Amino acid sequence: VQLVESGGGSVQAGGSLRLQCVVSGYSYSRYCMGWFRQAPGNERKGVAAMDSDGTILYADSVKGRFTISHDSAKNTLYLQMNNLKPEDAGTYYCAADLERYRAPAVVIKTAVMDYWGKGTLVTISS
Repeated sequence: VQLVESGGGSVQAGGSLRLQCVVSGYSYSRYCMGWFRQAPGNERKGVAAMDSDGTILYADSVKGRFTISHDSAKNTLYLQMNNLKPEDAGTYYCAADLERYRAPAVVIKTAVMDYWGKGTLVTISS
């Protein structure tokens, strides 16, 4: 299984970015997937997660600004990030559970998932 993120970059505060994560190497229908952020010196934290039943959860800090979505035809997970703030900066990782199920509420809290991408860097200038 491969997860490859893209879409990171450098933006000014208030700007937007759209991250994407292409999942390959496994045929799946049921899943839980999420986006996680790690700032330098900090632990990895859950940002948003969703499952194939339609449950979607966000960290409180991004509610109303970020939107997670999944395109089954493209096997791709997205994270639309609007009104970015300096504290949103960090490396964003895509992760997935494809063979077992962990609820979005669990993965956001624990940042434990089976498959991980290598990350894409987001920098925000104030």
